[in-house]
Amino acid sequence: MLKVERKKAKMTQEQLAEKTGTKKSYISRIEAGKSDIQISTFYRIIELGLEKRVSISIS
Repeated sequence: MLKVERKKAKMTQEQLAEKTGTKKSYISRIEAGKSDIQISTFYRIIELGLEKRVSISIS
């Protein structure tokens, strides 16, 4: 999902990493499903990096 949204935003992994204070390699690992991600980091990448809204619900 992250890769799809990043591409829709016409951003490179490097641009997204710079905007969110992470490293390109970390973004790459997340997109490949090779790294776990904390909710706070996910929130920062989506809301600050991609300027989208995150909504989480538990039912």
